[in-house]
Amino acid sequence: MPATSTSPMPMATLGRSGLTVSRLCLGTMMFGGRADEAESAAITDRAIDAGINFFDTADAYNGGRSEEILGRLLKARRDKVVIASKLANPMGDDPNHRGLSPGWILREVPRILKRLDTDRLDVLYLHKEDPLTPLEETVRALEILVRQGKVLHIGVSNHKAWRVAKLTRYCEEAGIGRPVVCQPLYHALNRTIEVELLPACADMGIGVYPYSPIARGVLTGKYQPGAEAPAGSRAGARDKRIMETEFHPETLAAAARLAEHAAARGVDLATMALGFVMANPMVTGAIVGPRTLAQLEDYLKVLAFQWTPEDEAAFDAVVPKGSTAVRHFVDPQYPVEGRPAAT
Repeated sequence: MPATSTSPMPMATLGRSGLTVSRLCLGTMMFGGRADEAESAAITDRAIDAGINFFDTADAYNGGRSEEILGRLLKARRDKVVIASKLANPMGDDPNHRGLSPGWILREVPRILKRLDTDRLDVLYLHKEDPLTPLEETVRALEILVRQGKVLHIGVSNHKAWRVAKLTRYCEEAGIGRPVVCQPLYHALNRTIEVELLPACADMGIGVYPYSPIARGVLTGKYQPGAEAPAGSRAGARDKRIMETEFHPETLAAAARLAEHAAARGVDLATMALGFVMANPMVTGAIVGPRTLAQLEDYLKVLAFQWTPEDEAAFDAVVPKGSTAVRHFVDPQYPVEGRPAAT
């Protein structure tokens, strides 16, 4: 097992909430899926021992099993941790069991609370944009939940900067406070949020906790350009999300160049990639989602890592600020909206 970090966990204030949270947030997408309950318990205990007090899940993670397991693991420690969950992704085949409509939000949040076995969510994230529901309608449901005490703070994930600003205005008009945290994709191979989203969040006082800081595993160095993906890896299993995003010849080539720099520094590529995210002063912290206890120990190495100007220059030389390793990359799950298809 990798050596355990003894460096203290850095803490931060979560946006304007007043909550003090660990700069590493434990993402639990693997709980109840690729990580069984015993491994999930070991990961959670070690995370708390390392000073992590911020935990992230979602209703759609393994059909709700992530929330159920996390609820059991944190039950006796509920008042010492900050729990965030998310909704919007499909929960089954019913077209009304997804999205950000008031009807779905007001039905689903009580189910989330039941699965987590808690009386409130510290943060409820809007997991992704819902083009079918006006944000004013979404905020109408959020206002009810905040006034009931079931949701303490609002978060937003996978939203464009202009929608975050619009949501902020509607929340303030409703008297429930602006969102306190944004959870976007951000890693050294996809730096697009540096253009508008990060400056917008900084201006509005919204904290930022990116997900996938090691690019779904590409920034561990496990994938080599031109080679078959290792058996048991996400790409080896032809996971849909990695195949349509990071698993691309240009991305793998860029990761290989970053790996050369990390090796010259005597640092694991994954540690350096996580350090890249956390070194951005517009980023509050980062979400790490280990499948095993050993992977969590690897993530904790970042606590002893020091980012340097030389590292910044080396990463900029591979993927310039605000850009992506794949030229003009657009994630098909979040398509361009500015030119609708001709009919």
